[in-house]
Amino acid sequence: MISVLLHGFILALGLILPLGVQNVFVLNQGAVQSRFVKALPAIITASLCDTLLISLAVLGVSVVVLEYEWIRTVLFSLGICFLVYMGMVTWKSKPSGQALEEARSFTPKRQIVFAMSVSLLNPHAVLDTLGVIGTSSLQYTGMDKLTFAVVCIAVSWLWFLGLGIAGRAAGRIDASGKLLYALNRISALIMWGTAGYLGVSLI
Repeated sequence: MISVLLHGFILALGLILPLGVQNVFVLNQGAVQSRFVKALPAIITASLCDTLLISLAVLGVSVVVLEYEWIRTVLFSLGICFLVYMGMVTWKSKPSGQALEEARSFTPKRQIVFAMSVSLLNPHAVLDTLGVIGTSSLQYTGMDKLTFAVVCIAVSWLWFLGLGIAGRAAGRIDASGKLLYALNRISALIMWGTAGYLGVSLI
């Protein structure tokens, strides 16, 4: 059982750790909202989306999705367009008072919609979750498989909660938004790099 716990923890952390648009959005909302509770819609939605993907992966949906090459091609093509566009939007964002105010004005509904889009419309992340976690879960059955899934989901929830808290702390330290500006630039480069990787994978 200990090995299952460690496997789920390390695998989930390794998948969620890299800086990407989903992580940056949650971090930004934690930083710009006037109170931590106002960033909860983004945090909870991102966590629920990961819970859905992990559950589908463990239930075996990944086997069906990865079996058909055309599904993979469509997802990767959409992913390239999505990541290039999101990279452009993120790169152009400015740490100005107006930009911060716009981010702060994200209503709960807008946070939910945006968090869902960056969680479920990023095929690279979707395929990583379905492929890696789904494939890894095949070695387990019964209670071990359930434990593996619960650990992966718990890591996701704790990670996004931690990101929100870290963003809140960063927002208090750097009210000018320069830190967020730098994070956005780095995130944009990573998104474009991921889009390039997806393009090479299709060739």
